[in-house]
Amino acid sequence: MRLSHVIASSTLVALAAAPLAAQAAAQSAAQATAPTGVRRELLAQVEDAERKLVALAEAMPQDKYGWRPAAGVRSVSEVFMHVVGGNYLFPGIIGVKRPADFALTRDSEKTVTDKAQVVDHLRKSFTFVKQAMTTVPDAELDASVSLFGSPSTKRGVLVLVATHAHEHLGQSIAYARMNGVVPPWSRGSDGDR
Repeated sequence: MRLSHVIASSTLVALAAAPLAAQAAAQSAAQATAPTGVRRELLAQVEDAERKLVALAEAMPQDKYGWRPAAGVRSVSEVFMHVVGGNYLFPGIIGVKRPADFALTRDSEKTVTDKAQVVDHLRKSFTFVKQAMTTVPDAELDASVSLFGSPSTKRGVLVLVATHAHEHLGQSIAYARMNGVVPPWSRGSDGDR
């Protein structure tokens, strides 16, 4: 075999292996920085609530976004926007600043009622809160904070993010079912559940 063939073959092998090595290095780096412990578990809970809340928001017809089970109780859109508000509020308690383009107000829960806007705000708020949950160093999780006037920790706030989302997921499931909407993830091949 001529030297030029050996060099060409070696070059091709090296070029083919480079993307695989880069991919392996990226996976290793991602695993090294991936959340662990209680943070990983809380993020999984938040991601579950996100997936289901967004699916419900998409499944609910626009004409039901103003529906409420009784006077003085949040409407469908108000529940979704309340989750959005919490997703932006809670990280501030642990020192994470809102995005520069944050444009919601205290009245947004009552004024943002368009389905497409609500779904968009839900998605963006979950992206923000999940990122915020990963920024607090493990060494600070036991740091004291005031949570609505009561003593807590930064870890306690992360727990609140997950429980708040699931609390209102349950509320949204009840609202959906009261309006004849079956949660998309619970539709089985044997019919509605």
